[in-house]
Amino acid sequence: MHDIDNILQSSELILTGFVFIIGLFIGSFLNVVIYRLPVMMEQGWKKECTEYLELEAIKESAQPFNLFIPGSKCGKCQTAIKPYQNIPFFSYLLLAGKCAQCKTHISLRYPIIETFTAICSAIVAWQFGYSSAMFFALLLTWSLIALSFIDIDHQLLPDSINLPVLWLGLLLSVFSIYTDTRSSIIGAIVGYLSLWTVYQLFKLATGKEGMGYGDFKLLALFGAWLGWQYLPIIILLSSLLAAVIGIAMVVFANKDGNTSISFGPYIAVAGWLALVWGEQINGFYLRSIGM
Repeated sequence: MHDIDNILQSSELILTGFVFIIGLFIGSFLNVVIYRLPVMMEQGWKKECTEYLELEAIKESAQPFNLFIPGSKCGKCQTAIKPYQNIPFFSYLLLAGKCAQCKTHISLRYPIIETFTAICSAIVAWQFGYSSAMFFALLLTWSLIALSFIDIDHQLLPDSINLPVLWLGLLLSVFSIYTDTRSSIIGAIVGYLSLWTVYQLFKLATGKEGMGYGDFKLLALFGAWLGWQYLPIIILLSSLLAAVIGIAMVVFANKDGNTSISFGPYIAVAGWLALVWGEQINGFYLRSIGM
C-alpha cells in the first residue's frame, strides 16, 4: 500500500490515469443511484402517507429494493447482467449498445455518465494532486453528478445526498482544507438565505414558486465547502448558464418560455468550477470589473 502511495505521489500522469479508471466505476454506480434513489424515496413517501392517513398498507415486494439489491438486469427481458457485461464504458462497446439476450438498445446515457464522471475525476486529480483535498473534492464531484442528473429527471435534489455533503463541508472547514470555519459557517447561512429570499420575493410578486428548497441547500453546501467569498461568482455563473441554455432551448428546441427547468445542475456546474478553478475565476472577474 505504501508503494502505491509513493507511485501516485510521484507522477501526476499516473495519478490522473488511476483516478480516471476509478471514475469510470464510480460513474457506473452513480447510474444506479440516479435511477434507484428517486424510486426508493417515492416508496418511502407512499409508505409514510399510508401510515399517516391510516390507509390500507401498500403491498411491498418480497425482494428488497435499494442501491445494491436486486442486481442489474435488462429493463425489457429482465435477464440478469453478468459482471463481465457490466464493465463501465467498455461493455457497452463490446455489446454494441444492446442487451446480450434480447438485443434491446441500451441507453447511451449510461456510458456518457460513466465517461463524464471519469473526466471530471481526472480533472480534480490533476488540479489538486495526491492529497486530502483531492479525495474530498472527488466525493463532492461524484455527489454533484448524482444530484444534477436526479434533478434533471425529477426536479428533485435529495436531502439524503445534499445534507450529509453540506455537513461534511462544515466539518472540513475545521481543518481549513478549502476554507476556514468562519467563512464556511457564514457561507452556509448566506448561501441558503440568498436563494430563499429570492424565492420568497418571486412568490410574493407572481404567486408562483420559482425554485425548490433543494436549490437553497445546494448553494448552502457550496458556501460551507468554499466559504462565502465564492458565493457571488457561483450565483453569477449559474444564472448565466441557466439563461444561455434556457434561451437555446427556446430557440433551437422549440421549448415554451414558461417551461420549468431544473436550476440545481447550473448551481452544481458553477460550484464545481469554483471548486477546481475558483481562484482563477475570481481573479478574472475582479480584473474585469476593475478591482
